[in-house]
Amino acid sequence: MRNMKINIRVYFQPAFLICVAVLVSAELIRPIVGAVIPEKEPLPLKKSLDLLDEQQLRPFKVMAKCPIENEEVVKELGTEDYIQWVLQDPNASPASPVEKVLLFITYYELPDRVPHVPEQCWAGGGYQKLASDSVTFQMRQPDLPQVVPGRYLVFGSTKANIWQESAKFPVVYLFKVNGDYADSRDEARMALNKNLFGKYSYFSKIELVFNQTGVIPTRQEVVEASERLLGVVLPVLEKEHWPDWQKE
Repeated sequence: MRNMKINIRVYFQPAFLICVAVLVSAELIRPIVGAVIPEKEPLPLKKSLDLLDEQQLRPFKVMAKCPIENEEVVKELGTEDYIQWVLQDPNASPASPVEKVLLFITYYELPDRVPHVPEQCWAGGGYQKLASDSVTFQMRQPDLPQVVPGRYLVFGSTKANIWQESAKFPVVYLFKVNGDYADSRDEARMALNKNLFGKYSYFSKIELVFNQTGVIPTRQEVVEASERLLGVVLPVLEKEHWPDWQKE
């Protein structure tokens, strides 16, 4: 009996009572919050990414368009609003490791998560992350912020010697979320959560992959090449394709 009293006394400790109160409150609030938060409505692009005007990307030239043929991959991607193009910078020398770049843009008109980031996608393709760092791009276009945040990564093949230059390549990516730019999945999720009670939400990912030449460029070369390309691509997306968030 004495042992039983001691055991029962545990349930009246302040810490236990606080835990019970928190759990009970969570269960009571759960249906209320679920009823208050409105279900998001789709927010389509102003114009499909497939209709992106190649001429507006000058001086960059579209060398190839690479649609994803595997339906399972598209399903896993979570959207059919995407383009995957290989671009050439005619102002770069033919020997430059940033002369060509793979441009991969996706758009989600009804986002409930931010599932796809290069850290996971390239890892699933047999590559390992060798470096990761935040980076800022200096924009000189009047319709863009002066500074746009992004993320710089380097990947290496798990099937080759990772110290070989040809086995490594840099990737740069960033998000546009509900009118703001973000440099990571966590930042994108935070931006989405700020609009928890809004009618709409969207996000778009812009990814630049420098794996077209077989020679790994330096970080500085990647940043400068990314600034040149983003300075051309982002104004077109802002004006012609992404929703006018201020009007929503």
